[in-house]
Amino acid sequence: MCGIAGIYSQSGKPADLVTLQLMTRSLTHRGPDEEGYYLKDGLGLGQRRLSIIDLAGGRQPIHNEDKTIWTIFNGEIFNYVEIRADLEKKGHRFYTHTDTEVIVHAYEEYGRDFSTHLNGQFAIAVWDERKRRLILTRDRVGIRPLFYATAPDGSLVFGSEMKSLFAYPGMDAEIDPVGISQIFTFWVNVPSRTVFKDIKELPAGHYLEAAPEGVRIGVYWKHRFPDAGDYEDKPIEHYAERLNELLYDATTLQLRADVPVAAYLSGGLDSSIITALVKQNHNPGLLTFSVAFKDKAYDERQYQQQMVDFLRTDHRMIEVDYPDIGEAFSDVMWYAEKPMIRTAPAPLLRLSGLVRKHGIKVVLTGEGSDEIFGGYNIFREDKVRRFWARDPDSKFRPLLLSSLYPYINKNPQAQAFWRLFFKKGLTDTGNPYYSHLIRWNNTCQVKPMFTPEFREKMGREEDLYSELDAFVDPDIKRWDPLCRAQYLEMVLFMSGYLLCSQGDRMMMGNSVEGRFPFLDHRVIEFAATIPPKYKIRSLEEKYILKQAYRKLLPAGIVNRPKQPYRAPISQCFLKDQGNLAATMLAPEKIREYGYFSPGNAERLIAKARKNAEGQISARDDMAMVAMVSTQLLHHHFLTGKTAPAPAPAAMEALDGPHASDGAGQ
Repeated sequence: MCGIAGIYSQSGKPADLVTLQLMTRSLTHRGPDEEGYYLKDGLGLGQRRLSIIDLAGGRQPIHNEDKTIWTIFNGEIFNYVEIRADLEKKGHRFYTHTDTEVIVHAYEEYGRDFSTHLNGQFAIAVWDERKRRLILTRDRVGIRPLFYATAPDGSLVFGSEMKSLFAYPGMDAEIDPVGISQIFTFWVNVPSRTVFKDIKELPAGHYLEAAPEGVRIGVYWKHRFPDAGDYEDKPIEHYAERLNELLYDATTLQLRADVPVAAYLSGGLDSSIITALVKQNHNPGLLTFSVAFKDKAYDERQYQQQMVDFLRTDHRMIEVDYPDIGEAFSDVMWYAEKPMIRTAPAPLLRLSGLVRKHGIKVVLTGEGSDEIFGGYNIFREDKVRRFWARDPDSKFRPLLLSSLYPYINKNPQAQAFWRLFFKKGLTDTGNPYYSHLIRWNNTCQVKPMFTPEFREKMGREEDLYSELDAFVDPDIKRWDPLCRAQYLEMVLFMSGYLLCSQGDRMMMGNSVEGRFPFLDHRVIEFAATIPPKYKIRSLEEKYILKQAYRKLLPAGIVNRPKQPYRAPISQCFLKDQGNLAATMLAPEKIREYGYFSPGNAERLIAKARKNAEGQISARDDMAMVAMVSTQLLHHHFLTGKTAPAPAPAAMEALDGPHASDGAGQ
């Protein structure tokens, strides 16, 4: 795991080492162990390394036999052992034992399509000196980030995080109102847009090719599903057996490391499966980590402890309260680089800090399972609403929603409200975004918090959907409704939020690498072939997963009610006025930055304080986080006043014996 940065000039203008160092060292938290550089012929590559495989010999940049192909990369190639053996048979010679070196030889052998041979999570830059060609490529589902931009001097600059691009001369951070508008509609940006003007994100499963002739973007992999009804008629046992084989192999591959590998244990089905596979088959002394909440409404420690007792792992837990989340949220925004409507990343940043404190660099988690096996309420909600839409006047069909959201039955008045809420757009079942429109329309209600002037710059909602239409696979209309919803979760929310703001960024903030066996592309591709009836049976989510692993886990874990990971919100910024996030709500700060209407902000804050011991609405909670996170984004990137203090490991990297310019010629 690493941080990468680079500069490419089509004209051959030499890259400046000092600038490249500034870009690269802004990513020290991603790679605290050492740094390396390559500069030649208008190309500069920089890398910060978190050493995990071939600790002594894996320093980047890495080159081929005659030093005409160079690479830097962020991530892991899990099948590097098998690729290396195959390439050696073809005559390639290796000088290290690192997974990085297979990249240059795979490029030599397969050309631009080398990514299709890799099983891993990666953001890669390959430089072909003879062709003066730069290839950037990103893993299939977007686990590792990669951003790029055209600088004022015409150079192409890229980096693992946007902050590295802002270190380039003339690349000043400027908010893109349309990017902000997308966040507060879809929860994420539609690739390749970001919240900063002129900064683009390379989409998952894509590559960028830069050469003297120009720059082009291409696709090498994408999520696909069979046409609706076009599934093989095989018993569930067939799919369960194949799933067992693939997930076991994926987990085994992702344990490859020259450092200890631990696991997150949330108490849910997904992390429990991964932890059990590791503990029972590979590592009897497995170290596990979890986060617990002082507020019992969010706490899952009883399930975590049940799994710890069952597996007898060496377990560590961190308890988080309102002030902890408020205090951490400023750092969350520095690492995430985008606004959000949840505080959920903050406890995960604290959790990765606990992991690093115990000397661990790598953790396995259960991320991705909900998306590929139908685990979210939004999937079941879609199924109920489609059933209801066949008889819109039914009094009984909408009652099924109460099995997903028990609060609907609080009182007759609440029932009437929620019935109207979920009935909006009920019969528009042909809309490819049907499953998500309620969520997106609800999120849009945050936008009146902004000033009229800023809202004008955010553009029209229909323009946002036009941009989404251009990104989404047109085949979506041919798929089963569940697959449509899964696809939207995977290409938008999973890549743009879950794996980014809750995954990579919160782990790498403390120099910890996350690995996700459920997101092995072979598991994803196989899961797409499983008939939807085996994913959600009646209204039971992840049915195939439960059947496949029922014998591996305690019944209390397999049969427990689904509890989405959440964290406390508004009170985190109101109970403790000493944290930086809370200061962003000060009236003078609201007026100074100019995004939010001071009157609307004041009313929301007063409402939250009045309900300090209770709950405000989910919509008001979203508005509060939207306001705090947007203000912090401006504070960090447009005022240049603050950045988190580097983690201890990162400080040692800047001052210690491993730091080196290492310019390669």
